[in-house]
Amino acid sequence: MLKEILLPDLGEGIEAADVSEILVNSGDSVSVDDIILVLESDKASMEIPAENDGVVKEVFVNAGDEVKTGSPLISLEVSSGSDAKPEPEKKDNAPAVETETQPNVVEEKNKSVVEKMSSDKTFASPGVRRLARELEIELSGVKATGLKGRITKEDLHGYIKLKMSQGGSVNVPSQPKIDFSKWGNIETKPLTKIQKITGERLQQAWQTIPHVTQFDEADISVLNQKRKELKKEGEKKSIKVTFLPFIIKAVVKTLKEFPRFNSSLDHLSENLVLKNYYNIGIAVDTPTGLIVPVIKNADNKSILGLSEELMDISERARSGKLKPDDLKGGCFTISSLGGIGGTNFTPIINPPEVAILGVSKSSWKPIYDHINKEIVPTFVMPYSLSYDHRVIDGAIGAAFTTFLSKSLLDVSTFE
Repeated sequence: MLKEILLPDLGEGIEAADVSEILVNSGDSVSVDDIILVLESDKASMEIPAENDGVVKEVFVNAGDEVKTGSPLISLEVSSGSDAKPEPEKKDNAPAVETETQPNVVEEKNKSVVEKMSSDKTFASPGVRRLARELEIELSGVKATGLKGRITKEDLHGYIKLKMSQGGSVNVPSQPKIDFSKWGNIETKPLTKIQKITGERLQQAWQTIPHVTQFDEADISVLNQKRKELKKEGEKKSIKVTFLPFIIKAVVKTLKEFPRFNSSLDHLSENLVLKNYYNIGIAVDTPTGLIVPVIKNADNKSILGLSEELMDISERARSGKLKPDDLKGGCFTISSLGGIGGTNFTPIINPPEVAILGVSKSSWKPIYDHINKEIVPTFVMPYSLSYDHRVIDGAIGAAFTTFLSKSLLDVSTFE
């Protein structure tokens, strides 16, 4: 008996879907619930199973085709006793319709089909395929450990861990070679070694860490006044006092209140390592690329002490005189564009850290004081907080930025 498998109603107002994969060919034997093809729409991805045991007679669609609800997908040659669901238990006097040889024949055919499909196809659920696309991982390079050779989410995570432990990165589609000179004069400059390393690390972080970025503003009027006071004292010692040491002090205070931000996942991403020290990385732009030297034990240093150390590491970073130890042991990174401009940006986490603060240019704004019912000129600093969503959720992220803003307004933070 010949039976057609039709595209079922996909629900949610979805009238059509694209065929992303066809997992059977004419002549293949299939069993009930074997996946025959995978469909994708704007809203979802789903696998279409076989409704009966049988042999594929014809495939009506091709990969990339758009199919509508009710459209025929494949035709199956099914025996009269083959049904998608088992029949109710028959009475004792009902004759058996099975033969002794047919099950063995079907089993052998199914075995050959599975072997064939396993050798030249990748099997994965729609959820796993979506995750692979988000991480830009080629499934053909992932070792499958699931049932019947299917790739699981754990397989993807294992693939990423393996690549990172080997010092490599996950697969990224290569860029096509383009001759830009066809449209005008060009100049080619090679990337520096630091730019290559930094670019690879940033790409790896963006691909493997689920980033969330929250934006906020802080009133730094009190901070600004305190900076002016210490600036005069610093000039006597040839120390330049900027806003950054004050931000470091406020960040350390906030990290103590929210220790998850001062942590790292272990190499298996199974345990959270909470750190009881406070080493703050500072992103420094140098002629050869971005470098992040680390200020060790920032919680034990004064504003002037931090200012002096910032001057030292920034100068050594730009002159190429940093030591390897200067770049190790960071807990949390600050990237400041306050001296350049901009209102907000999305900083990329510096692994193995789980969060990073991006500081933009401060400016005066008229803020309404609802208590005194007056408009007050306020010096406002916009900033961005990116964090690893595997470790930190949105509620804690919002609590962190709220506490940080209050700390920047509290003069005792800078004592």
